[in-house]
Amino acid sequence: MDAERTVGTADVEVVIRGDIPDTIRAEAASKIREVTENIGEPILHARVRLTRSANPSVDRPVLAQANLDVNGRLVRAQVAGTTAEEAVDLLQAKLRHRWAHLERDWEARRGGQPVSGPHEWRHGSEPTHRPSYFQRPAEEREVVRHKAFELARATVDEAADDLERLDYDFHLFTDSATGLDTVIYRAGPAGLRLAQLAPDPSWQPVTEVPVTVSRQHAPRLDVPEAIERLGLTGLPFLFFADSTSGRGCVLYMRYDGDYGLITPAG
Repeated sequence: MDAERTVGTADVEVVIRGDIPDTIRAEAASKIREVTENIGEPILHARVRLTRSANPSVDRPVLAQANLDVNGRLVRAQVAGTTAEEAVDLLQAKLRHRWAHLERDWEARRGGQPVSGPHEWRHGSEPTHRPSYFQRPAEEREVVRHKAFELARATVDEAADDLERLDYDFHLFTDSATGLDTVIYRAGPAGLRLAQLAPDPSWQPVTEVPVTVSRQHAPRLDVPEAIERLGLTGLPFLFFADSTSGRGCVLYMRYDGDYGLITPAG
């Protein structure tokens, strides 16, 4: 794999990995700068990462990610394209679309007024172009990234905001109402869904954003058991209770076909 090449162009940092021409750097910085110039709030940091997969079987091999620090609030977008130019164009469109809706939502929350429409932007109206998973055989997959951190204690609405703001497929947090480790995730046309370690069958969160709640208890597993189960199900992630600590963890498929693991610290 090629070494990272980091380029600072005005206020946008561009990082390139893999077989991507250097000429794309200025274009990427310029297109993201167009978005930041229309935000109207201080941009403390802006970073773009472009990565081309070396695997010839990947349909959209260029992964483009943008991370903005908007006056202390992190905003993230991720897309995949067939070429670096296409990925940059898609990233600009998605970041612009994401910021417009996040700004509207934040303004509504500050003013105490509901957002017009039932958060329709959370249910597929936003252009995604999400990267496809490389179909690595299950027996060849490994946990190549393990992140352990103190889970944020948040309401369901706050967790939903984080999910959207950071462009995640799922978000692990501790629900402030129940004290349970919880995962909120995108459930396709059904919208957002919650899973908890041991949910109360009668519990339904009071939220602004529509969510459904899984009534199933998280399975208690060690990491090898979680790997085996995820490989059998073919799902993009598995929420489980660690067999030793009892805390909520997530094993997930990475776009490169290997696994990532998120666990609470301590």
